[in-house]
Amino acid sequence: MTARRGRGEGSLYWDEDRQRFIAAVVVGYTPAGKRIVRRGSGKTKTEARAKLKEVLRDHEDGLAIAPQNYTVADAVRDWLAYGLNGRSQATVTKCTGMCNTHIIPDLGARKLRVLSASDVDKWLAAKAKTLSTATLQNLHNYLNRAITRAMARDKVKRNVVALCGVPTGQPGRPSRSLTLVQANALLEAAKGTAAEAYIVTSLLTGARTEELRALTWAHVDLVGLDDVEPPIPPSIQVWRSVRRGGDTKTKKSRRTLAIPARCVVALTAHQAKQRKDRPDWQETDLVFSTSSGAALDAANVRRAFRAVARKAGLTDHNWTPRELRHSFVSLLSSGGMRIEEIADLMGHAGTRVTEAVYRHELRPVLLTGAVAMDKIFGVSDPDRTDFG
Repeated sequence: MTARRGRGEGSLYWDEDRQRFIAAVVVGYTPAGKRIVRRGSGKTKTEARAKLKEVLRDHEDGLAIAPQNYTVADAVRDWLAYGLNGRSQATVTKCTGMCNTHIIPDLGARKLRVLSASDVDKWLAAKAKTLSTATLQNLHNYLNRAITRAMARDKVKRNVVALCGVPTGQPGRPSRSLTLVQANALLEAAKGTAAEAYIVTSLLTGARTEELRALTWAHVDLVGLDDVEPPIPPSIQVWRSVRRGGDTKTKKSRRTLAIPARCVVALTAHQAKQRKDRPDWQETDLVFSTSSGAALDAANVRRAFRAVARKAGLTDHNWTPRELRHSFVSLLSSGGMRIEEIADLMGHAGTRVTEAVYRHELRPVLLTGAVAMDKIFGVSDPDRTDFG
């Protein structure tokens, strides 16, 4: 004789349509008085009861509202939709693109409850074969934040991504600097192009591309003041950027830079052309803009710059606009300017980033040691050339 189940043990029955045993138990009632039932299924009675126990554990852990089929893709899309509030549109676009390209296609179909740390480790290891370490860190961060959000909303018990480290990926392309010969070739190739004023200003002032894209004519002085003491040279006020809120990258980045004569000539010609074309332009007051006067984006600048770079014969590398800023530092350093002064022009709080990231050695041979020793001990060879 089959023993009668005790109170609260629920029911166990065979589902003919599903061809499975179903274990079910009432765990409570809604405010309307409707029963809240939790179920577990299996091919055997034992398997069905075990599945029900797992469901009940989730219920006790506060996961009662989590659907069994909630996937990694569901968690990621929820984070993209609601977890990026307050972020700039550029940030949202970047996160969405990377998630749709790398996370959802590879892990999206996996049920969030069964995603394991091993799954994440294997996924990151596969990605490390083609992606840079920085990109891997971003992907790990996005997935981690998505599952943390899901965990906070009782969709999963724990965040396994937090248990996984980020492997070393492929080395990224190092930034480089134009030599003086290359810089002159670029300036020559830029003459008469729509990108001339931008390239001249970027190379000769070292301003960031995000700062130049936000520069307005109200912050440009092409005349200066000669009748004051000390005289005020022509300058640009780097006070804004295209970053969220319009702020510069740091407080130190907010600076006013004197501009060289070549820059004044290029900007004056650029302004005259804008005024000539003004009837067809949007009233944005932007110094650098599209043909309709709208704000430039990074892709606009990159395309225009690379066209000029190809014209200048710079086809040995895939040059980018940000390397004009690197070239500014390297050319000044090679010309003898102190690194502390260069750091001020760059808007850096100290010299560490200026030296470690932006300054590139333009000479193939390091001369400082030999020059110093010649000064100490003298030159014994009369035919030796003084390279200092």
